[in-house]
Amino acid sequence: MTALLHYFLIFPLFFATSLAIGNGTKQVPVVIWHGMGDCCCNPLSMGSVKKMIQEEVPGVYVHSLELGGSITKDIEHGFFANVNELVYMACIKIQNDPELKNGYNAMGFSQGAQFLRAVAERCPNPPMKNFVSIGGQHQGVFGAPYCIGDNEMCNSMRRLIDMGAYLPFVQKRVVQAQYWHDPNQPEEYKKRSIFLADINNENKNNPTYKRNLLNLKNMLLVKFNQDHMVVPKESSWFGFYKDGDIDTILPMNETDLYLEDRIGLKKLHESGRIQFLAVDGDHLQIPRTVLVNDIIKKYFM
Repeated sequence: MTALLHYFLIFPLFFATSLAIGNGTKQVPVVIWHGMGDCCCNPLSMGSVKKMIQEEVPGVYVHSLELGGSITKDIEHGFFANVNELVYMACIKIQNDPELKNGYNAMGFSQGAQFLRAVAERCPNPPMKNFVSIGGQHQGVFGAPYCIGDNEMCNSMRRLIDMGAYLPFVQKRVVQAQYWHDPNQPEEYKKRSIFLADINNENKNNPTYKRNLLNLKNMLLVKFNQDHMVVPKESSWFGFYKDGDIDTILPMNETDLYLEDRIGLKKLHESGRIQFLAVDGDHLQIPRTVLVNDIIKKYFM
């Protein structure tokens, strides 16, 4: 999910021209995945992000994922699709891109972040090296995602989630329902969630997910301190509500996901390969200086 268009219009500094300094070496390519309501190539959002990475990392190849064969379908698939099918399509696109054959870095925005994590877990070839999650919902959300504007896709998504996020036809069709995590119904969530519960090994354990995620060189988790879209905002750092208690939010290292090391978080953390970055601002309101200095220059160069 994304407020990128809104943010880019409000914060023109984000588009300031950068000075690129080449180092004469082959750069690791980058794959990016947009959030809800956005698309691969909007010049005011992901198109600008792609251009900025290319300016800051001379010679780098950037693949901005487009799923569905058209910009319209790409946007639509941010609301209505089976996320497992989207991840599969992303894996095929990555595998078929010759520029990525030796591995790549990845950066996901909002829901695109947990989708890329699923790629890392399910599709180890070519290998993902550094993974950057910007405002992702790795433990899901408990609260209908805020959607800018009064439009049919936003309104339909809200209506269907209100009907019941765990109803089979809603789970299979509404993207946001597939990372809906109700702490008051933990067993229902584990049983009915067709995407998030699976990639977090909440129901049946898939050891390949853990093994593949442990191949990452680094995982950077970006949380927005005033995030009103990711509820709770700690989900961006793998924190979440305590089961049956929405007044208590557990940090990552107190969750069962971490303590039982279901997907390798504990081992990654103990080996210093998980980093945390807190940004002041609402969802995806990340200044260019932070994106360049704290992310691109540290993880993509």
